[in-house]
Amino acid sequence: QVRLVESGGGSVQAGGSLRLSCAASGYSYSKYCMGWFRQAPGKEREGVAVINNFGVPTYYADSVKARFTISQDNAKNTLYLQMNSLKPEDTAMYYCAARSWVGTCAWYSKFYNSWGQGTQVTVSS
Repeated sequence: QVRLVESGGGSVQAGGSLRLSCAASGYSYSKYCMGWFRQAPGKEREGVAVINNFGVPTYYADSVKARFTISQDNAKNTLYLQMNSLKPEDTAMYYCAARSWVGTCAWYSKFYNSWGQGTQVTVSS
């Protein structure tokens, strides 16, 4: 199982930006799917963005398209989520997730089996 540690969350005003980081360690496989998920109180955990083993983003939630960008730095074993033009509805606990690559990288949470502890993002109006 991959160990994942998120950082970069915080409280910002609407329209502001944050960059989340996910440091990965303990790789057991050469290829992984990685993604960002978020969960607000009382709501189901939802996929935000997914990147495949080739470093190509394969999924963005409609609500974050054109505002969020997922990327990775393989040399640093770090996944990023650049969040711009933040809205109050983006407020949630954000989680990094990973799973060994099996030919496809899904956008739903049940697909992933390694999770970070989460980092809180709060956007005020």
